[in-house]
Amino acid sequence: QVHLVESGGGLAQPGGSLRLSCEASGSSTGIYAMVWYRQAPGRQRERVAAITMRGETNDADSVKDRFIITRQNAKKTIYLQMNSLKVEDAAVYLCYSHSLETPPRESWGQGTQVTVSS
Repeated sequence: QVHLVESGGGLAQPGGSLRLSCEASGSSTGIYAMVWYRQAPGRQRERVAAITMRGETNDADSVKDRFIITRQNAKKTIYLQMNSLKVEDAAVYLCYSHSLETPPRESWGQGTQVTVSS
């Protein structure tokens, strides 16, 4: 079982920045990729950015050139640097991991709230 814990959420002004962290613990050696999702009230859960343990990344169009996903394998941690924040970026940001097995082993964190307001 992989346990994911997010941190770093909070309040930012439009145009501001926040950095989120997601630390994996437990049976984390088989993780293939870790992903940031976000969920805002009344909206579908949105895949924001993903990174494999080899460093390959993929970002949603809505955050390209503003958000950067990175990893630190030794700490089993990924980060989401969020710049030029917009009001519409406000959501609960959730961390997700999966393995390459069939079926994949999947885990979700509890989420961290990001609020963007002046």
